[in-house]
Amino acid sequence: MIVEPLELPDVLLIKPTTYRDARGYFSELWQNDRYAPLGMPHCFAQDNVSVSGRGVLRGMHYQHPNGQGKLVTAVAGSVFDVAVDLRRGSPTIGRWVGYELAAESGEQMWIPAGFAHGFQVTSESAVFIYKCTAHYSPRDEHSLRWDDPAIGIRWPIARPVLSEKDATAPPLKDCPVDSLPVWDGVRRG
Repeated sequence: MIVEPLELPDVLLIKPTTYRDARGYFSELWQNDRYAPLGMPHCFAQDNVSVSGRGVLRGMHYQHPNGQGKLVTAVAGSVFDVAVDLRRGSPTIGRWVGYELAAESGEQMWIPAGFAHGFQVTSESAVFIYKCTAHYSPRDEHSLRWDDPAIGIRWPIARPVLSEKDATAPPLKDCPVDSLPVWDGVRRG
């Protein structure tokens, strides 16, 4: 397994070892002893799967105070995956990182709690899974504007397919301060 910090050092790109032959491939998506040293929990609280068509953009979502770290991967198709640092006091607050995750590569991203997360499908369809460190909590759920000009995410498909909630989410400057997590001062990754 190869682990690379991305432009936001707490967000990690993980390249699991993949075994390929004429039949296809095999790869471990999670193995406690390998992932725990990266700061991930021994047990995840919830697994999610999303099936979406080309251009669908889901995000930017986060939970506070019941934050969710997410280990994400595409198991069919490809997505452009994005994390935005929302932690008050962080030197990288308001910055984003994006990476193309494709089923063929088996790559994963680790997005810690305190970051907004979203993705856009870049293939005809995609199956996207994510392991979450905390249960979904509707009362703690928040959304960030997907096209906030102050953040400047460069999405690969100009006119995304959005839910009403995502289309009307506020920009970072209008997010209530108590909805934003606080940076603990520790760099991970």
